[in-house]
Amino acid sequence: MIKGLDKLQRDLAAAEKALKELDGTLGSVECDAHDPLSIEQAIAKMHQEIDARVGSYASNPFVRPIVDQFKETVRQHIIDQAVKKRLGGGDE
Repeated sequence: MIKGLDKLQRDLAAAEKALKELDGTLGSVECDAHDPLSIEQAIAKMHQEIDARVGSYASNPFVRPIVDQFKETVRQHIIDQAVKKRLGGGDE
């Protein structure tokens, strides 16, 4: 058996569980598209929700990069929706 294979298998199994925690709806946030603080608060709320779901896997070397990228995707989505609302193309 390859040394370290057990740890790798445990890390991969934990990463799979963490990703399942992020599957589905995380929740929703509302923000004032014209208020940068409101937008940042919405982003922070979603990041907290993500951390709450996968926090126990934070030390997993496979999970952290995925979570960081997921948070960035959520952040960009909120910003894009705010821009869309400001330009009159989003739901008010």
